Amino acid sequence: EIAERLNLDIETARKIYWAGYLHDIGKIFVPQDVLNKPGRFTEEEYNLVKIHPVKSEELVSEIEELGEIAKIIRHHHERWDGKGYPDGLSGEDIPLGSRILGIADAFEAMTSERPYKRALTPEEAIEELKRCSGTQFDPKLVEIMVSIIEEELIGQIS
Repeated sequence: EIAERLNLDIETARKIYWAGYLHDIGKIFVPQDVLNKPGRFTEEEYNLVKIHPVKSEELVSEIEELGEIAKIIRHHHERWDGKGYPDGLSGEDIPLGSRILGIADAFEAMTSERPYKRALTPEEAIEELKRCSGTQFDPKLVEIMVSIIEEELIGQIS
């Protein structure tokens, strides 16, 4: 829906959609006990987790037709301020598809129950997205994402 709001062409939107399904496939290289750890990661564990976007890209790019999707996947953990991984890209240097996938993935993670944290309510997640606007996330995408979530919440009440 973010791609739609940005008036991206259907082919680009479709690539982002499929990247959403395939982006974490590289987690098969990260031990389950690390992924489900209830506390903070050690530096070694965090380094293991940080390789998953690269591993996901490698796996997906094995299928030639998915090359552009693989590039979107590689950068979905980059941050607007350059403090993300794997390449430390910032701002507009992060592919738009990766920025869209990153914010959607973060919202899904925020609102999902995990062994190490409770799920946030949609309202709490909105506040977190706003708090991270301009640091973790593209401010323009935060505005769009927040409006989508708020519209869905209003739709549920009606």
